[in-house]
Amino acid sequence: MDGNQHTGGTSPLLQVRDLTVEFPGREGGVQAVRGVGFDVHPGESLAIVGESGSGKSVTARSVLRLVRDPGRITSGSIRYRGRDVLDMSRAELTRLRGGEIGMIFQDPQSSLNPVMTIGAQVAEAVRAHGHDRRRARARAAELLELVGVPDPVRRLSDYPHQFSGGMRQRVMIAIALAGDPSLIIADEPTTALDVTVQAQILEVFARLNKELGTAVAVITHNLGLVARLSDRVLVMYAGQVVEEGPVATLHDAPRHPYAWSLLRSVPRLTHHSDRLASIPGRPPDLRRSLSGCAFAPRCAFAEDRCHATAPSLTERAPGHRAACWVTDDGLRLTVAEQPATDAEPDISAQAEPGRPTPARSSPAPGPAADVLVLRDVHKSYRLRGRGLGPRAKGELRAVRGVSLRLRAGETLGLVGESGCGKSTLTRILLGLEKADSGSVLVQNHDLTATGGRRLTELRRQVQLVLQDPYAALNPRHTIGRLVAEPLRIHGLAEPGQAGRRVAELLELVGLDASMTARLPRDFSGGQRQRIALARALAVGPSVLVLDEPVSALDVSLQAQIVNLLLDLKDRLGIAYLLVAHDIAVVRHMSDRIAVMYLGQIMEEGPAEEVCARPLHPYTAALLSAVPEPDPAVERRRSHVPLPGEVPSPLSPPSGCPFHTRCALRAGRDICRVARPVAREIAPGRRTACHFSEEMA
Repeated sequence: MDGNQHTGGTSPLLQVRDLTVEFPGREGGVQAVRGVGFDVHPGESLAIVGESGSGKSVTARSVLRLVRDPGRITSGSIRYRGRDVLDMSRAELTRLRGGEIGMIFQDPQSSLNPVMTIGAQVAEAVRAHGHDRRRARARAAELLELVGVPDPVRRLSDYPHQFSGGMRQRVMIAIALAGDPSLIIADEPTTALDVTVQAQILEVFARLNKELGTAVAVITHNLGLVARLSDRVLVMYAGQVVEEGPVATLHDAPRHPYAWSLLRSVPRLTHHSDRLASIPGRPPDLRRSLSGCAFAPRCAFAEDRCHATAPSLTERAPGHRAACWVTDDGLRLTVAEQPATDAEPDISAQAEPGRPTPARSSPAPGPAADVLVLRDVHKSYRLRGRGLGPRAKGELRAVRGVSLRLRAGETLGLVGESGCGKSTLTRILLGLEKADSGSVLVQNHDLTATGGRRLTELRRQVQLVLQDPYAALNPRHTIGRLVAEPLRIHGLAEPGQAGRRVAELLELVGLDASMTARLPRDFSGGQRQRIALARALAVGPSVLVLDEPVSALDVSLQAQIVNLLLDLKDRLGIAYLLVAHDIAVVRHMSDRIAVMYLGQIMEEGPAEEVCARPLHPYTAALLSAVPEPDPAVERRRSHVPLPGEVPSPLSPPSGCPFHTRCALRAGRDICRVARPVAREIAPGRRTACHFSEEMA
C-alpha cells in the first residue's frame, strides 16, 4: 500500500509501507495492523484516529520497534530519513529512540518514577543523548520552561506526586524533547485531562510544531483535538487505513462511511440535536478471517459487493484517499446536522443490532417537583501534620456554600476542573460523606438528619453510575447475579421473581435477557455500562448520579450510551446529576448546567444559554478550551486564555476564588478583597461575579 502524496515537495521524515503486525494466540493469531502505509513530512502535524482495537497504538509503537511481546512485525517496511528501522542494530535504535523520534505515552503517572525528582528524570534523558551531568540539569530546566512549567528551576527538585496531571504530561513532553527529535509521536496525550489542561497541552504541541518545526503524530479518539492541532488525518478501522486526507477536506467531504459516522456521532457545543448518530454493532473480531470491507456489517450504505470484496485505498482528490466501493461510485457524504429521514439510513436507529430503541416521549407539562435540593452545603477536612502529635497541617475547604436543586425528569450538568469539589459534593448527596453544615433534601427528607432504615430508603432514591463499568462490576459474578443483587439487598423481589425482573431490566437498557449467565469480561465497554445502568435502576431511584459515564468509551459507544440515557430519562421520568469534564456531552444531555470552582458554584443556568452566552469569566474560559471537530469553526473561534492551575483548597485566594486566573480582574481591587455573592442576572441565570453585566 502506498503512502500519501504530499504536495509540499519535501522528502518525508517517516515512510511506512504495507505494515503488518500479528499477535499469536491459542485461538488463532490476530492481525492488529494489516497493510498500513503513510508518510510524515518535516514540520507536519498528523493525527491517527479510530476506535479502540483499530490498530492506532500498535502502528505507533511499530515505528520505534516497541511492539509488546508476543506481537511481531511480519511484513512491510518502516524508513526514517531513508534508513530502514527494521534493519537497525540495537545501538542505532537507541539513537533513533529519543534522539530522532520522541515518544509520549498516555499515562504520565505510570511513566514517571515516583521516587526520583522531576529534574533527575529529565536530566537522565538529556544525559542519554550526550550531555554531561552539569549541562544536563541546566538543559532540564530549559526544557521544563519550554513546555510551560512555571518556575522550572525550583520545580526540578519536586517529585511526580507534587505535579498535577497536566504538569506531569508537560514533563513527559520535556523528556521526549531531550534529544531534540525531528518527530514526536504522542499516544492519547490528553486522555483523562481536564478540558483546560487539554487546551494547554495542545498549545504546547502547536508551539513546538510552529516554532521548532518539530513534526507531530498524535494518536487520539478526540476529533476536536484533530481539528485544532492537525494538518492531516489518518482514519483506521480493524487494523487498516480506510481514509486519509487534509483535516478540513475529510470533515467537509468524507469519503468513507466510517469516517462520516465518527464525525456525526460527536456532540458539539455549536448546535444541538435530540439524538447522536451512533454506529450500531461492534468492530470485527480480528481473530477471524475477514472477507470484504471490514466495516460493511455496520455500514448504512453497504452493498452485496462490500461483503464479498475488500475495496482498495484509492485517491479521490490530491492528498485524499479512501477505501470504499459506494463513494467510489459517486455517493456523497456530508456531516451537515440534519434529522434522519427514511430516504437516508439513520445509523443511530438502534442501540445494539436487533434491539429496539425506546420511544422518546415529550416531558409532562408544568413545573416538576424537586427530587434533590442542596442548601448552603459546606464540607472541610482537617489535615494533620507529620509525627505523633495532633498538630493540624491545615483545613481543606472542599465545598463552600453550595446550593442546587434538581427536578424530576431533569438533567443537571456539573462541570469544573479537577479539585473543584465535584466528587466531594456527589459523595455528600449519596450519603457517603456527611456535610459540616447545610442540608441535603431527597424527596423532601433531609439526608443529613436521618438515620436507620429511613436513611437506607433515602439512599435507595439516589444511585450512582461510575466512569469505569468494568471496575464497578465483580468480574467473578454473572450478569444475572450482579443485576439481582440490589433487588435482594433491598427486598424488592421474591426469590422466584428476581429472574423475571432482571430480564426486564436488561431489556430496558437494550440487552438480551439470555445474557444473564455471562461474566463481565464477555461484554464490550458499552455493554458493561448498560449493565451498570440496569443495576442502578433495579431499586427504582428518582435520581441517578452519572460520574463521567461515557469518558472511558469510544466515540461511537459514547453516542449509544448518551442516546440510551436520554431515552431512559424520558421513559422513566428519572432525574440525572451528570458530572463530566466533556462539556460538549454535558451540553447535549443537560437541561441546566452548574459550573464549580474551588468548592463554589460560579454560574448556573439553562444549558443552551450558559454555553451560548456565559456570564462568568471562568465559564467562558472552560467553553473556549473545548475543541470543536469542525476545523472551520476552530479557525473562527476566539480562545480565552486560562493561565496556571486551580489554587490549592488548603489556601484559597482571598476575595473571588477565580481572581488569580481571571482575564477581567486587571486593576480591579474588589475582586481581590470581596468574595462575590451568587445573584440572579437574568431569569434562571445565577452567577458569582462582580462584573457579570459586562459579559451579558
